[in-house]
Amino acid sequence: MNRIKQLFDQKKKDILSIYFTAGYPQLNDTCEIISQLEDNDIDLIEIGIPFSDPMADGPTIQASGTIALRNGMTLRILFHQLADIRKKVSIPLIMMGYLNPIMQYGFENFCKQCNEVGIDGAIIPDLPFDDYLKEYKPIAEKYDIKIVMLITPETSDERIRLIDDHTDGFIYMVSSASTTGAQSNFDDGKQAYFKKINSMGLKNPRLIGFGISNKATLDAAQANANGAIIGSKFITLLKDSMDIKEAVKNLKDSLSK
Repeated sequence: MNRIKQLFDQKKKDILSIYFTAGYPQLNDTCEIISQLEDNDIDLIEIGIPFSDPMADGPTIQASGTIALRNGMTLRILFHQLADIRKKVSIPLIMMGYLNPIMQYGFENFCKQCNEVGIDGAIIPDLPFDDYLKEYKPIAEKYDIKIVMLITPETSDERIRLIDDHTDGFIYMVSSASTTGAQSNFDDGKQAYFKKINSMGLKNPRLIGFGISNKATLDAAQANANGAIIGSKFITLLKDSMDIKEAVKNLKDSLSK
């Protein structure tokens, strides 16, 4: 069974997923970051593929991507780094990146390589859902790669139900229609959005991302979905400490108080 499915079958609440940019802070930090996150009880990891024009990302993740590209990170190098990751790590791993570098690599080749190294899913923010259904879904399913779709407060109920009907990993609930970045709390509008999605009775589990950076936003996300996704906060901690083990410890500390 796909590890994403296993995770959500075994753990229904309080799931914590962490995003980091592959190749940041240093080119060869990828596997060490993954290992340290698993050792600190993170449930799921999103491995960011750096790209020169990341339209959904805020300045923190954009800057990490720029440095990762400058360090020489490519998809080919990333797959090479991950070749033996399943000898060390058992939790679900997801690739997150934009369509351009994936298409340059070849979508089927990308899915095949993901399967070979033990990647369980992919989040491609700029992949149109209609194109996914027509062209990409059969290829992803062939290699057991769960394609995770994003919804925002602007996504129509009809589109949300279509996504729910045609995907089976989890739904990524973006907390706002803006770019990624830390927030101190979720306002009434976001809380209303969370409650609306809760009332729809969707079959897929949901994780809330964008803006989660402290205990208050983490608790709010986990109260309104199966769990939460943190990205910018962890990237900032990696930048501030430049030590992976310390950054992971500081992340756990910041979420507990």
